[in-house]
Amino acid sequence: MRIAQIAPPWLTVPPARYGGTERVVSMLAEGLMARGHDVTLFASGGSSTGARLVSPLEVPPSATELGNVWDETTHVLDAYRRADEFDVIHDHTEMGPAVGSLLGGAPVVHTLHQTWTPQIVRLFERLADSVHLVAISHAQAVAGPDVPLAGVIHHGLDLTEFTVPEQKEDRLIWVGRASPDKGPVEAIEIAERVGMPLTMLIKVGEPDEHHYWEQVLSQRLTPGVEVVQNADQATKVRELGRAKGLLFPIDWDEPFGLVMIEALACGTPVVATRRGSVQEVVDHGTTGFLVDPDDRVRGSVAAVAHLDELSPDDCRRAVEHRFSATRMVAAYDRLFERLSPAPRSAASIAARI
Repeated sequence: MRIAQIAPPWLTVPPARYGGTERVVSMLAEGLMARGHDVTLFASGGSSTGARLVSPLEVPPSATELGNVWDETTHVLDAYRRADEFDVIHDHTEMGPAVGSLLGGAPVVHTLHQTWTPQIVRLFERLADSVHLVAISHAQAVAGPDVPLAGVIHHGLDLTEFTVPEQKEDRLIWVGRASPDKGPVEAIEIAERVGMPLTMLIKVGEPDEHHYWEQVLSQRLTPGVEVVQNADQATKVRELGRAKGLLFPIDWDEPFGLVMIEALACGTPVVATRRGSVQEVVDHGTTGFLVDPDDRVRGSVAAVAHLDELSPDDCRRAVEHRFSATRMVAAYDRLFERLSPAPRSAASIAARI
């Protein structure tokens, strides 16, 4: 099949630092090519891919412009003007599905990378007959309104990027945006209560993130907290690997939570609030512990005391079995195969099985 992958324009693919959606898009582009498809990636300038790269915006917009509808519409419009060149268009942007529904052409698949909002609901109620919507967790799917879904496909990882170290340090880690929804203040309190150092890998880029960091989070740091802002992927993998546990005391319904499977791939169990997709990712008592949303701090403190009872190898095996990039790519491949009108030979199909 001739497949277009449309990434958001704000970051390169793969991202140099924070950027879960862009990392997923990169794995899809490379994985679909490996399965024999002709892939075109629409992504910002500076992206790196084995696919055919088209960059409507040669320079990624500033982080302060993230969400700017003018830049994103320009980006997706250039992609959809070439819709007749493809058998399937897989769109990861916010404005793209609406543009695609107006211009017509190849079937459009949209992965919902964010949580449901009233605005998203209104949009996809109107696009239900022209866009095939994919949820990234069953929790996200059931939390949504009566909008038809093409399926639920969990994110995956390129497991060659992650290794399980021989030894863990007596240290905890928290990774996320500078946002109260991610529970950074609670992570600091948990680490302080259990008497363990905490590494915090914090994304600070958008205006609201800068405000939260400067006005709230930076004031709450304690001597045992080590902060790295906007860490690159190598730093994140190293720090996840050396930690004894990942703290994930979220205060929102996480649609998926890529960092949870990144931690597990490094053999690091997860202590997380039982909200959103968390129960689909973390196996309580095997790959981590789930805590009550109404008692995030105290429940996490109690769970940290039992981290030594969990096996790093069990954490790694869970990701290998359920959250590999290979499984994710194969699931999308099956969906595209079902939607695409393009004829395919038996030999080409067999080559991808």
